[in-house]
Amino acid sequence: MSNLEHQHPAVKQALSELPQAQKDRLAFIDFSLQYFGHVARTDLIQRFKTGLAASTRDFSAYKELAPDNLVLKHQTKNYHRTEDFTPVFKHDPEVILTSLSRGFGNGISTGTQPSEQCFDTVRLIHPDPAIIAGIMRAIHNKKAIKCGYVSVSSGESQRSLVPHSIVNNGHRWHVRAYDRKNNSFRDFVCTRFTRVEVMPEDTHVHETSHYDEQWQQLVELVLIPHPSLKQTKAIEMDYAMQDGKLVLQLKAAVAAYVLRQWQVDCSVEHQINNQSCQLALANHSVLEQIASSGLLLTS
Repeated sequence: MSNLEHQHPAVKQALSELPQAQKDRLAFIDFSLQYFGHVARTDLIQRFKTGLAASTRDFSAYKELAPDNLVLKHQTKNYHRTEDFTPVFKHDPEVILTSLSRGFGNGISTGTQPSEQCFDTVRLIHPDPAIIAGIMRAIHNKKAIKCGYVSVSSGESQRSLVPHSIVNNGHRWHVRAYDRKNNSFRDFVCTRFTRVEVMPEDTHVHETSHYDEQWQQLVELVLIPHPSLKQTKAIEMDYAMQDGKLVLQLKAAVAAYVLRQWQVDCSVEHQINNQSCQLALANHSVLEQIASSGLLLTS
């Protein structure tokens, strides 16, 4: 895996003289410090199957590149991120978030060139790496954040949140967090944070994901081709339906996003009749279990 090095000429020159395998290991150290807040030699050994002596040399090499980025705490034998941390490598937040969400190990963004024959959709919204890094460190270490957040309804405000998950709703990334102002779990758009500060104190038990009822509750969505369509075979093939329906098991907290992303007609008698609605919700009563169902196509 290769990353785009930080633009400092001396750092780029030093990195250019290292073998690619060692640059990958240094990128892992850099990533772990930025997104998790700490890293140990055992993490490096486990990830790259290297020995203790090799991992020690890698940390020494990283310290030569960025001496102010990390400090060793002998009590835990972990290297911790300092307040003066500046990334040595550029990690693409979209690649990191997608990789982490799919379980691709450490999620370090790769330098793989895009295909000239296969194209993904154009993304208009891109989260700030520094914001994502702060949120990820808070989640990883079970800490709260103080942050600036801009909402469509009330503008910018200062908030105290306890994030526990980052979720892609289909076209942008959200943070699922306990909002201490409203004493409830809510969703916050990643690109609307103006700053994030990870707080040192421990969080309270009721602020953890275990007490997020919408996150813990599973709901079943039964999707069918919209009744207004004369030819439903194509829709059944698009969604690999069995017996004319697609059954999904989802967290209640993300169900509304899925229904809205795919423009599912959630009205009682499937009365929404336009070309954009190719799917309908067969089990309408499930909406009673979804807190944000008011945002859906129901009329």
